[in-house]
Amino acid sequence: MTTGGGGAGNRLGELLVRERLISLQQLRAAQDEQRKTGQNLGFTLAKMGYVSDNEITNFLSQQYRVPAVDLNAVEFELEVVKLVPKEICERYRVLPISRAGNSLILAMADPTNLHAIDDIRALTRYAVEPVVASESALLETIQRLWAEKPFDVDSLFGDLGTEDVDVVDAEEDANNVLELERASEDAPVVRLCNGILLKAIEKKASDIHIECYEKSMRVRYRIDGVMHEEMQIPLKMKNAVISRMKIMSQLDIAERRLPQDGRIKLKLPQGREMDFRVSVLPTLWGEKTVLRLLDKSNLQLDMTKLGFERDQLDHFMKAIHLPFGMVLVTGPTGSGKTTTLYSALSELNKVTENISTAEDPVEFNLQGINQVQMKDDIGLNFAAALRSFLRQDPDIIMVGEIRDFETAEIAVKAALTGHLVLSTLHTNDAPATISRLLNMGVEPFLVTASVNLILAQRLARKICNDCREETKVPFEVLRELGFSTEQAKTQKVYKGRGCKTCADKGYKGRIALYEVMPFNEALKEQVLQGVSSAELKGAMIREGVRTLRMSGIRKILEGVTTVEEITRTTAPDDPRVLAAAGIS
Repeated sequence: MTTGGGGAGNRLGELLVRERLISLQQLRAAQDEQRKTGQNLGFTLAKMGYVSDNEITNFLSQQYRVPAVDLNAVEFELEVVKLVPKEICERYRVLPISRAGNSLILAMADPTNLHAIDDIRALTRYAVEPVVASESALLETIQRLWAEKPFDVDSLFGDLGTEDVDVVDAEEDANNVLELERASEDAPVVRLCNGILLKAIEKKASDIHIECYEKSMRVRYRIDGVMHEEMQIPLKMKNAVISRMKIMSQLDIAERRLPQDGRIKLKLPQGREMDFRVSVLPTLWGEKTVLRLLDKSNLQLDMTKLGFERDQLDHFMKAIHLPFGMVLVTGPTGSGKTTTLYSALSELNKVTENISTAEDPVEFNLQGINQVQMKDDIGLNFAAALRSFLRQDPDIIMVGEIRDFETAEIAVKAALTGHLVLSTLHTNDAPATISRLLNMGVEPFLVTASVNLILAQRLARKICNDCREETKVPFEVLRELGFSTEQAKTQKVYKGRGCKTCADKGYKGRIALYEVMPFNEALKEQVLQGVSSAELKGAMIREGVRTLRMSGIRKILEGVTTVEEITRTTAPDDPRVLAAAGIS
């Protein structure tokens, strides 16, 4: 018996009337409607607006003294759900939620349905512990869970065979274009490629690497900055998979000797879109394909949530709100420079400002900002774009990267003639950026006159909040990392144990570490005197600037990340530089 029909439905109606949650007239109207539609009484009462699903659920929970559960907040394990067939779940309005020892937690619309409990106990051989849930939520969740078909690589490859494949001569392997197109449109290949993309989205990967070797082909995902192998693909599918990715990216599948770049746009449920930036590179045993996931819904433009300390953010905000000068962001590929610059542009993006950007590539479209994609093959490079911007009456200019003297020279001139210029360089820390500009050929007096602030950054993985626990780290390790003697003796440090939330990795999400160097008069004087990068770094520390390693130590002290992660992502500070700066 269920909350819908028969005695259970009548009993539910009588109880609701007795508790004055509905009137007798409303009950009779709902029963009349129920007879017409054949739907359950609880569902009908909610649909007619006499009582909400939550009110019915809470009422049943109190009436029968069983816990209520919100199915929208439950993370289902498919192996638990599938213990009870869909037909039985629909018939009894039940759904397995989790296992606890020898017990099966079962969400039920009617927790008094002993017949359902007995049947499921016999079917699963678990002791059934009922909890109550909304009937409409149960039906909706049942439909959703059985509609989802998880991507199963093993089943996909079941008929393909995984035996070793001999590598043939390159000339024999050069399939014609028609054969490649046909192979890439085969259902297993299409499903495999779609599955690779969708699983990367599900796992919140930032990059997908599809790599060919002599006798194997593998797929790896970069998750929170670290590479993880996801699957091995039969080598016989190599050309079909790469060709399918090329077709999706609108690339030339006949060209297998030169690198190519493209883009894939996926439309997902709920109107969400996902872009993939695709790079294909010929290697010894085939073409390697790397896809960068560009999810605008995950683009964090709120600078207060990026990882800045309060004083660092104050310095950065002050620099980007100056009417002219340069703000430079440095760090390796994948260190979050684009996010920091886009956050700055979002802060500056006002109707009163004319903002133009030169990017390679344009990763996200920003409303109200004029973004230009670089095309080196037709001569549209950073220097050419920058020259054009200066004829477009700009207020703020963003240059994707300063790579050469020509771009640096124009950027410096723009900064000196009343424009705010934002750009990036590939250097290891903030002081090294000055040396890089000088090595490009920019005069020291132009550097000191144009640069407002230099920011270096890295991304470190955050400890998973659900499994964070205190851990012991040897005193010597903490001291070597950069902890003071007092901190190394008394400070608590943490790590992630590994749980379902973080897929047993101990980390979930990333946070930025910043080295924010306002280019003040004291540091400018050092540059004009021709000091080395090490000496400039010592002067920077004396001015109160925290290095990347110092910022990382702060994140350890706050319990945000681990000793291992800071060791992995930041270089140690030279003891001689620290000693010269008065830090022991």
